Amino acid sequence: MSMKSSDIERLQSAVATSLREHWTLFLIEGIVLVILGMAAIIIPPIATLAVEIILGWLFFISGIVGLVMTFMMRHAPGFWWSLFSAVLAIAAGAVLIGWPVSGALSLTLILIAFFILEGIATIMYALDHKRELSGRWGLLLASGIVDLALAAIIFAGLPGTAAWAIGLLVGINMLFGGAALIGLALHARHATA
Repeated sequence: MSMKSSDIERLQSAVATSLREHWTLFLIEGIVLVILGMAAIIIPPIATLAVEIILGWLFFISGIVGLVMTFMMRHAPGFWWSLFSAVLAIAAGAVLIGWPVSGALSLTLILIAFFILEGIATIMYALDHKRELSGRWGLLLASGIVDLALAAIIFAGLPGTAAWAIGLLVGINMLFGGAALIGLALHARHATA
């Protein structure tokens, strides 16, 4: 099913209206991301450990919830697969929480995939909304290109870069993403005047 020109224009208008109405929220989010990004760049090994521990807790908690749900629905099809998935999440979480440094390489590979996908999505968003964003779409485009470049740089330096790369790359990503949001917010603010 394809979208009609009027549907696309209505969607573009809705995006522009949302940006104008909520520009302060985008500005605040951008400023917070820039501050967090700078902190992660200054101390990347600590940021790497923080990311790994947070992911460990997310896996651990989701595994426990999955385990409880699996036993509550033990007569449903796929019980053993659900049980395996929940136990695997609990184990992965426990390893990341207990020994966060050991998970750095695998998490770095996941982060590379994330930066590639986010970079592509950001570039496509910038190109799709070129008209609504006027001269500011270039900031989003640059953010997407930076994401792709970061993915390539970290991949080229593996495995030695895994100890500090997650924190540094997340910091750089937050810094550029925050700057893009600040630019978007300021553009939307001026569009309301």
